[in-house]
Amino acid sequence: MSPHYREILNFFENRSTNASAESFNAKLKAFRATLRGVCDVKFFLFRVANIIA
Repeated sequence: MSPHYREILNFFENRSTNASAESFNAKLKAFRATLRGVCDVKFFLFRVANIIA
């Protein structure tokens, strides 16, 4: 049995995917790349919160 069995069934039963999570991960990764070397963690988390909201 596949380790992704439940996710596969969830798609066919509910037509739901993890596309929103993948999109968020891509946005966060791109944002991190633009702020490479920034030491202000509070500012980084503030900007991430603004992206999410």
